[in-house]
Amino acid sequence: MTSQTADQTEPTQGVVQDLGWGRLVFGQTFADPQEFGNALRGEASGRRDIGMYLDAPHVFVALHPHEFFIDPSFTYRLTFDRPGDYRPADVTGVSVRNVTSLEDCAAINHIYVQCRMVPADVDLMWRNAESEPHMVYLVATDDETGAVIGTVTGIDHRMLFDDEENGSSLWCLAVDPTVSRPGVGGLLVRSLVEEFVRRGRSQMDLSVLHDNEGAIALYERMGFERVPPLGIKRKNAINEKLFAPVQEEEGLAELNPYARIIADEAIMRGIAVEVLDGKGGYLRLTHGGTSIVTRESLSELTNAVAMSRCDDKRVARKVVSDAGIRVPRGRTATFDREDYEFMREVGSVVVKPARGEQGAGITVGVSKPDDLDRAIEWAAKHCPDVIVEERCEGEDLRLVVINGKVVAAAVRRPPEVVGSGTHTIRQLIEAQSRRRSAATHGESVIPVDALTEDTVQEAGWKLDDILPTNERLVVRRTANLHTGGTIVDVTDDINPKLAKVAVDAADAIGIPVTGIDLMVPDIGEDEYVFIEANERPGLANHEPRPTAQAFVDLLFPRTAATPWAWQPGPVEQT
Repeated sequence: MTSQTADQTEPTQGVVQDLGWGRLVFGQTFADPQEFGNALRGEASGRRDIGMYLDAPHVFVALHPHEFFIDPSFTYRLTFDRPGDYRPADVTGVSVRNVTSLEDCAAINHIYVQCRMVPADVDLMWRNAESEPHMVYLVATDDETGAVIGTVTGIDHRMLFDDEENGSSLWCLAVDPTVSRPGVGGLLVRSLVEEFVRRGRSQMDLSVLHDNEGAIALYERMGFERVPPLGIKRKNAINEKLFAPVQEEEGLAELNPYARIIADEAIMRGIAVEVLDGKGGYLRLTHGGTSIVTRESLSELTNAVAMSRCDDKRVARKVVSDAGIRVPRGRTATFDREDYEFMREVGSVVVKPARGEQGAGITVGVSKPDDLDRAIEWAAKHCPDVIVEERCEGEDLRLVVINGKVVAAAVRRPPEVVGSGTHTIRQLIEAQSRRRSAATHGESVIPVDALTEDTVQEAGWKLDDILPTNERLVVRRTANLHTGGTIVDVTDDINPKLAKVAVDAADAIGIPVTGIDLMVPDIGEDEYVFIEANERPGLANHEPRPTAQAFVDLLFPRTAATPWAWQPGPVEQT
């Protein structure tokens, strides 16, 4: 499609703009609603096209009820009659710039996937950014790391089709859900507004789902007001929940993300799914003559011996150590002076229950006798047997092994907040916790408890202190997702020897599906110590890596597609 400049006098007819995840069909440029419909019918498989600004959209949908529906979204508009009001707010440590490379577009797409949006064609995005002046792709970057942490897309309607309203629009506002700085989304919106004000545009529109209360509140605070235009979409599989909410099988809606990802993968393959216990995550999957019960990623294929080895961290340590895998020095707590002597010998320890999951009862970095007493007492509340283990510095690396192959690898980091100079540490934690909860369907929150308070105090702060601008503060010692930790995918970057260690550990334990935790100085090197094995790793934490696919392949190999998994040896992308 050829774009126009603002100097052109003849408006373009039948304007369709491809954004990579779908196309925008501008209804006001179509003289004939039938042609508008034909444009929407050209939607590609796996894409989500949107028709906007058609005159009398309700009439069009009423005449084509089996093909199209009115999108349950609101249109909001900001009128630029006071340009000085729309200068970008200052968010310390974050900068906004235009996209400058194909790598930027790949980073944008990664954020889309993390936010569960329809992914885009990266090459098309880059072509748009590079050669289409009416397209504006902005990214927010972390000043310290240079990483892309947010994105927004804008379209200049005047340049695209000589819009008589001299308008523009905002699309695809998305912020990395692991970002610990407040205000990134607002900064991106205000930066896009400033760009269109600079171009002399009169207004900017956006579309937001009717139930996205957080986004609606942001836009209304910025002065956006609801306006009448309605969106039109095709009735396709991606949009099905918007136009025909399905009455799900009883219990399916109760599944947490770790069970739901498996149920969805099974249903997609034609495997029958029976929810045995929605809250517990128990499913019965049936295909042909095979029926298997699962609880999230734990299935009947994991035998009792393997599960018991994972359940008791002391046993897991011994089993993998006997297989030649390195483990940190450790001992079972005896609740006497020998615990102190071991701590003095190794310098700093991790105290954890011998049995347990989701980071419960774990204290990291204990080096004083009083702290050791408290940590052992805390761990003993979760399990009477307590392990005192040498603390090894490095990255907390989780490798998901399924059927003898590494499917995903991720570095897990404890939650941290970044000071704004105006918010208290407590406020920063609460804001970050809300973002983590929203991004994980409630699975990840940062508790403000005694452990959080102790961690903050050890760094020399109190919860009600205002954290200085750009100051980073780790607020929990453990990197567990359920207590607010974040996950960074490193599958393509790990040293192949680390992958082999994970596969060997799973083989020693005798378990077909596991999350192997290693502490590593650097993911690109081969140094490590084994920490533990999890018999029920959260597969949803590693999207878009094909963890659910690999799990269902294991259970029902006849339904498997072509091989895909990352294996030890040279890293390959298939």
